[in-house]
Amino acid sequence: MTDLDLTELTAVQLVDGYRKGDFSPVEVTRAALDRAEQIQPEVNAFVRLTGEEALDRARRAEERWRRGEPCGRLDGVPVTVKDILLTRGQPTLRGSLAVSPDGPWEEDAPSVARLREHGAVFLGKTTTPEYGWKGVTDSPLSGVTRNPHDPARTAGGSSGGAAAAVALGAGPLALGTDGGGSVRIPASFCGVFGLKPTYGRVPLYPASAFGTLAHVGPITRDAADAALLLDVIAAPDARDWSALGPAPGSYTEALAGGVRGLRVAYSPSLGGQVAVRPAVATAVRRAVQRLAELGAFVAEVDPDFSDPVEAFHTLWFSGAARVVQHLRAGQRELLDPGLREIVGAGARYSALEYLTAVDVRMELGRRMGRFHEEYDLLVTPTLPITAFEAGAEVPKGSGHRRWTGWTPFTYPFNLTQQPAASVPAGTDADGLPIGLQLIAARHRDDLVLRAAHALQEADPA
Repeated sequence: MTDLDLTELTAVQLVDGYRKGDFSPVEVTRAALDRAEQIQPEVNAFVRLTGEEALDRARRAEERWRRGEPCGRLDGVPVTVKDILLTRGQPTLRGSLAVSPDGPWEEDAPSVARLREHGAVFLGKTTTPEYGWKGVTDSPLSGVTRNPHDPARTAGGSSGGAAAAVALGAGPLALGTDGGGSVRIPASFCGVFGLKPTYGRVPLYPASAFGTLAHVGPITRDAADAALLLDVIAAPDARDWSALGPAPGSYTEALAGGVRGLRVAYSPSLGGQVAVRPAVATAVRRAVQRLAELGAFVAEVDPDFSDPVEAFHTLWFSGAARVVQHLRAGQRELLDPGLREIVGAGARYSALEYLTAVDVRMELGRRMGRFHEEYDLLVTPTLPITAFEAGAEVPKGSGHRRWTGWTPFTYPFNLTQQPAASVPAGTDADGLPIGLQLIAARHRDDLVLRAAHALQEADPA
């Protein structure tokens, strides 16, 4: 089997191939590392690659598979980690020149620790904007990350390096973080699958300065790989006081249920609040029709809420101010200018303004809770547009001031802590990917994965 073939396989296929002896973790890891090195000059998906460490872990996995004793569900499977999440033995610089690479780096984030326990092979750390603050991926530390379908355009963010790596075959699995769309945005722009699980389903440590907006989630090629990865990382960790208890069952086993009989609400524009490009609207509507053909009961219905962007800004900008509070004046001069701007705004909010934003959040959560008493799933576009020029926070000529102006479908569901996924739904006339967003009630990650899997099985890429 050629290296190209190996880089196109999913994690589920790799594990099956290891079990059968069709290929080895060392072969797969070499192929993934070669691909990562090939794409790096043009796409810039990685902060660093850890080739020798990866090959060492792959050799040990290969020996375990040879003995018929894999140490976990992902033994020997290549994975990348966004450079926001702590990884033992590697600097976690968060896209910032203000973070010293000097160690010691002695601790794994909970999701990384679970991957290590299950034998995953860490290829490297993927790029992020500084502290994950915006919906595109460029930073003073690592420069601009570009779209795998057109390097002149953005990969999205803030998990842009993770999505680009998966799209181009540099590992089938990636860990991302999502505080306002940061898994789903790049998944949509890069044509891959991204899941923001229910808040707390994947423990997070250290706690994010963005508080309970921040989720850890999988970026993969399909829902089956995301379910496998979630089965591994959705395990309690004592370091996260807000984490949920054990998952109610296997997400992989839940994939088989299909969508027949599910009640699906389709909201093409959140009640006319969002201007959606015609190509995006057409692709999403086509996918919704496919859900109906598969047996779902589909109605065009809008959830009852107005754009909560001001409340989101209050919480998000305050979090950004908290992120950099410890920095000295000289270090602050090193920050991304856009980040410095929102930090200034965040530092001016009063406690009453912050709590007012929390009230907006709680009311939105109540409304969505009632909405999901009637509908199992809500479907929207992931984004109203396809990828725009790289190196810009907002599309040229859009009139938007901040990245939230072009992401109105994503951040509301960080406020509500619901599970939400971006599923590839086709391309526009320029060959740029379009994403469909599936949202369920809190704790119903299984429904999101089930519906996504049904769509992908019916219309495989």
